[in-house]
Amino acid sequence: MTRVKRGKTSLKRRKNVLRAAKGFRNTRKSKEKLAKENLVKAGLHAFAHRRDKKADFRQLWQVRMTAGLKKYDLSYSKFMGLLKKKNVLLNRKVLSEIAHQYPAVFERIVKEVTK
Repeated sequence: MTRVKRGKTSLKRRKNVLRAAKGFRNTRKSKEKLAKENLVKAGLHAFAHRRDKKADFRQLWQVRMTAGLKKYDLSYSKFMGLLKKKNVLLNRKVLSEIAHQYPAVFERIVKEVTK
């Protein structure tokens, strides 16, 4: 059987792990074992936080709309209920942008819904 030298493959694997761990703190960026462990953890956190990001944005939109609705003595939940009854098809993201950047337009929406 012929001899197989595996140095090239090992070095490539090591180099790729350390390249992916660039920016980690302390020895986690330079030691292969620590870098590998932390890459796995980083991947798990990235997966979970991609899901969390959606909830964070929804919460931001709700806060923005609540701030815009304070002037009209209307709660967020009641406003959303009125939107559903009137079949207004604007989603939370769009409504929050309108409330944040165009208060006059948001006022017209609120008045139209509360009629």
